[in-house]
Amino acid sequence: MISARIDFADPSDPTGPRLRHAFGRPSRVLVARALADVRPLLDAVQAAAEQGFWCVGYLAYEAAPAFDGAFSVHRADGPLAWFAVHETALPWPDNADDSAASVNVDWQASCSRPAFDAAFEKIQNAIAAGELYQVNFTAPVQGQSSTTAAAPALFSALQRAQPGGYALYLDTGEQQILSVSPELFFDWRAGQLLARPMKGTAARGDTPESDAAQAEQLRTSVKERAENVMVVDLLRNDLSRVAQPFSVQVPRLFHTEALPTVWQMTSDVVARTREGCTLADVFAALFPCGSVTGAPKVRAMQLIHALEPQARGVYCGALGVVQPGGAATFNVPIRTVVMRDDALRCGIGSGITSGALADAEWQEWRQKRAFLERASQTFELLETLALDNGQLRAATAHLARMAAAAAHFGYPWRAGAVLQCLRTMAADHPQGLWRVRLLLNANGQARAEAFAMGVSPGRVQLALAERAMAEAHGEFVRFKTTRRAHYEAFTPTQPDVFDTLLWNEAGEITECTRGNVALRVAGRWVTPPLHCGLLGGVARAQALETGQLTEAVVRVEDLPQVEGLAFLNSLRGWLAADLRS
Repeated sequence: MISARIDFADPSDPTGPRLRHAFGRPSRVLVARALADVRPLLDAVQAAAEQGFWCVGYLAYEAAPAFDGAFSVHRADGPLAWFAVHETALPWPDNADDSAASVNVDWQASCSRPAFDAAFEKIQNAIAAGELYQVNFTAPVQGQSSTTAAAPALFSALQRAQPGGYALYLDTGEQQILSVSPELFFDWRAGQLLARPMKGTAARGDTPESDAAQAEQLRTSVKERAENVMVVDLLRNDLSRVAQPFSVQVPRLFHTEALPTVWQMTSDVVARTREGCTLADVFAALFPCGSVTGAPKVRAMQLIHALEPQARGVYCGALGVVQPGGAATFNVPIRTVVMRDDALRCGIGSGITSGALADAEWQEWRQKRAFLERASQTFELLETLALDNGQLRAATAHLARMAAAAAHFGYPWRAGAVLQCLRTMAADHPQGLWRVRLLLNANGQARAEAFAMGVSPGRVQLALAERAMAEAHGEFVRFKTTRRAHYEAFTPTQPDVFDTLLWNEAGEITECTRGNVALRVAGRWVTPPLHCGLLGGVARAQALETGQLTEAVVRVEDLPQVEGLAFLNSLRGWLAADLRS
């Protein structure tokens, strides 16, 4: 069944009421499979909207030559343009955000690091030769799902992972499009045209202080600002093609927006359109968005065609709605999953300029992909507490940490209900020592489990990990959840080893798989700072507050000089440790 859901921010007030509707079976469907049919289709969409209909649909990236024959693209693997025409919009479904259906997708990158480096070098050579200034290079990640019925559940999970922005779910019958794009392509209404290109990225920080520093670094980065300005200049030129004389303005430049896994920089470009301007004219002037091509656009698209072996499809095209009366709002379909049968695809990319570094761009791809990882496997938030003769140890601190995780992942947080769950567990186990697992699911429902716990050992052995933990700076390390495969990969195999001492790709000690670590260095006890990539444990925080510990970076190469070692968490406390040789 053809259906759609739209959840768009108000472009003029992103914090205001959202355009949030569902759509059932359309009265008719408009499809263009040939370039010559694209502009007539847009004329038909505009006519339908002016007659009072809602039109929801997309243009594929490969529709670009319909507006300029100089644009280079691959052969399309689906319709060039597709729109459903609806008589009415329905209310947003009450169960649209329900996460009861679990979705598990294992994503695999299609571009290896050597292939990325080779493409990066070709782009740098072209820039150095003066052929262009910037290229937006992309590659898909691919996954498999057991059934297309998983698409609505995955869309809900994607919205939780990437909230806000311009989200749209569209089932065309041929494919399902699950877009949670944060980028506005354009909004055109009452003769006012707004474009908001997104260009410039930085990772979120591990702490509030480092997060603020990351945002400031993005705002002031010469490289990121130059990248943003290149696209703004391109969009100014594009808007001028349909603008009234002297009406193109840039009212906002270098605005940073906080997304769950990255900071992004946007700028606004506005214009008043000429009398008689049509929707097809707007697309002819702007499409594809310069933020997903590069500059100059024609040469950038030629290089993209040479470097990317497959069609982009909906990704990097345009996806949106034309409302009754003609107001049109389209996103740039980044952060967008396309599902056909059981195959899923999501493009990831970045803008590469002369100041770019291959390592930094590759890391940016990993950061942008993080929303997929979060949405594609069901998980619960987790806290582990000690229950000693009916008394919960450090319950307030554990609840505060779970509340912070809930805010980060967008899980509903009802403090009273969660606390009552713990109190019920404590009342049911008034005697003995218990390990309590407190869990919170994506719907905000809490549950607790209790397991008998033995006396903690007086001294334990730790083994140094044989390799770096690649996920040390990921959100599933910073926040405690039931997704622990990255820890389980380092579970000790020797029966006399209590836990594994982990380190990151920079060679810095981070933590153990089940607790934090303390090291005595030059006569004082220290623990790795959060920016090394670790979970901020409750016992660690208490030890820092009392002065028992201070933060310091300790590297693997420093371990021979370490004078003492300890494992600590709120469940076991402080355990003296030895490092197994």
